[in-house]
Amino acid sequence: MIKLLRFLKPYRAVLVLIVALAFVQAMANLYLPTLMANIVDNGIVKNDISYIWRTGGIMLLVTMGGILAAIVGIFFSSRVATGFGKIIRARLFTHVHQFSLHEFDAVSTASLITRTTNDTTQVQQAMILMLNIMITAPFTLIAGIILALNQDVGLSWILVVAIPFLVASIVILMSKAIPMFRSMQVKLDKLNLILDEGLTGVRVVRAFDRQKYEEQRFDEANLELTDIAIRVNRLVAALMPIMMLVLNLSSIAILWFGSIRTNNGDMQIGALIAFLQYAMLILFALLMISMMFIMLPRAAASADRINEVLAIEPEIKDADRVKRADEKKGYVEFQDVTFSYPGAEEPAISNISFSAAPGEVTAIIGGTGAGKSTLVSLIPRFYDIDSGRILVDGLDVREMAQEHLRSKIGFVPQKAVLFSGTIAENIRYGKDDASDQEIRYAAEVAQATEFISEMTDGFNSLIAQGGMNVSGGQKQRLSIARALVRKPEIYVFDDSFSALDFKTDARLRAALKQETHESTVLIVSQRVSTIMDADQIIVLDEGYIAGIGSHHELMKTSEVYREIVSSQLSLEEIA
Repeated sequence: MIKLLRFLKPYRAVLVLIVALAFVQAMANLYLPTLMANIVDNGIVKNDISYIWRTGGIMLLVTMGGILAAIVGIFFSSRVATGFGKIIRARLFTHVHQFSLHEFDAVSTASLITRTTNDTTQVQQAMILMLNIMITAPFTLIAGIILALNQDVGLSWILVVAIPFLVASIVILMSKAIPMFRSMQVKLDKLNLILDEGLTGVRVVRAFDRQKYEEQRFDEANLELTDIAIRVNRLVAALMPIMMLVLNLSSIAILWFGSIRTNNGDMQIGALIAFLQYAMLILFALLMISMMFIMLPRAAASADRINEVLAIEPEIKDADRVKRADEKKGYVEFQDVTFSYPGAEEPAISNISFSAAPGEVTAIIGGTGAGKSTLVSLIPRFYDIDSGRILVDGLDVREMAQEHLRSKIGFVPQKAVLFSGTIAENIRYGKDDASDQEIRYAAEVAQATEFISEMTDGFNSLIAQGGMNVSGGQKQRLSIARALVRKPEIYVFDDSFSALDFKTDARLRAALKQETHESTVLIVSQRVSTIMDADQIIVLDEGYIAGIGSHHELMKTSEVYREIVSSQLSLEEIA
């Protein structure tokens, strides 16, 4: 929790004001019992009506001042806490966007969502309590003890017994609750993960008639969260009865023994009333602190989880002095590149060397798990390689700023991803300032105009989250249009034509050939028909290059390629 307090720097001036207001509020509350004692001893006992009115007026002014300080303090505390939560969420979101794909593998998406939303909310609520209670309560507690002793030292033994008992109760209960609060957040992660999988995979769930299984998974995770929540709330709920019991017993003890001291002439009635009120303020301050301790353990657990994310150093960083590749455009070269996924026993790709130039189409083909998608994901530097060099426009990608590098690339991933919004907004995602004409042209080249025109609102038609309201082929064509509108130097199509029928595939490749004739094009595909006309074809087999050349050259030199071709094409088509 303490590490997160650095985000309060923009509110330093407001925090000083909040502390001042809390001090005013505490002093107002502490001054009232003394005034009440003076009214009883000097006004009522002596029957001095003018003194009662005068002191009563002062009490009213002090009360109004305390109320005003409390209202203004709560207002600014809420604003600071809300701003604090906003800063944390923004820092988390910005920091997570710097992660490489490896970091996303290490911390699940469901957990990152929980930490950005629920955990941040817990910290924000605790901050409101801290600003409202943690400042006022210590003032009240310390000054209350001093003023109570000033009224009568003889009754102080009651506070000596009550306060340690309350503190011990808080410590014991919270020491048991803190581990449970940590466990609650982990259970919440699991619940969010199951919920996310059940909703995003609803078609698969229904297709395999696994609704009951998913309901059972959710019920089990929900029950685990409920059980631990009940256990921790029972512990927390036990604190309030203990506090009230001590509060009431202390009141009885003060009145009982105070009346004896008053009867013996050792104490005045006003002092007894003041001591009782100070004792209540002291115990209520402890009560407020205990309420804060109810929130703090869970907030501390949430803060630890937030700090865990913020403490993760992205593996992929820009060099201290980045270079710009402005002399060449569209050149890609792999020089003896080897790459392994973290924790893998063997490299995903090994000793990869090839080059691709503008105006050329380089195709990559191979069996499942051969390393095709891994290879193209290294070009925009989604991962850093183990050895070798990847050059883009003559510069090592590790010497370039990531933003500059990726601005040169139009990447269409293997799994087409669309965002909630209109079709135009999804295509414009590739270029912020793209005009309507550019968007329409990109959609036309991507062969998407036909189905877009059939929609009610055309380019203003809404796309559901994840593109659930369009087909797989339509998603792929919109993803291709998004890359085309950018007009990059390098196009990377990672198996981006797999959901298209052969007719649409052929039309799209013909249109792309005209559009990308000045750019470098890399195509990953499982279909031989898609890549037969490529200028060079790279055949991957278990992470190694099994052959490089044109279709006709590879038919003569690569056995792996011949096997792939014969498994997909007839003898007439091969001939």
